Amino acid sequence: MVDRDRDYVEFVEAAGSSLRRTAYLVCGDWHRADDVVQDALYKLYLSWAKVDRSGNPLAYARRVVVNAALDSGRRPWCREVPTDRPPDRLQQSDPAGAQADHDELRIALAVLAPRQRACVVLRYYEDLSVEQTAEILECSAGTVKSQASRGLETLRHAINAARSIGRAQ
Repeated sequence: MVDRDRDYVEFVEAAGSSLRRTAYLVCGDWHRADDVVQDALYKLYLSWAKVDRSGNPLAYARRVVVNAALDSGRRPWCREVPTDRPPDRLQQSDPAGAQADHDELRIALAVLAPRQRACVVLRYYEDLSVEQTAEILECSAGTVKSQASRGLETLRHAINAARSIGRAQ
């Protein structure tokens, strides 16, 4: 195997699950997240020599994943359709309380606009700085701040509403 390919495979093995998690949080669906990551990794491979020399392939990969997740939601055949059934449960083995928190967060993230969701996920879940998030989303730091602020406010309202409904039942 060529060194370039070996480096790429090592990177994918190390960062693949993190990229998949980020894609899931941005698009809200594990199957779409898998497709998004697959597309992003293909694009990453095509430009791997340039990306590897840049010194920060994870930042580039995150950018490609987030952009692909946002783009996939814009396609008319991929739009979310509201249903009267609750969404699928996460497939991870968490204690019951943590599982409920994950579900609550996932449902709340679904109400955010795509750019707000991307900002919130990158800033607070991936723990990136405003500047790193702006670089990934190719926007200004001010846009990241305003989108994250609006997104957090929307999340607060969605979570509070969900808890109110839960208490009323």
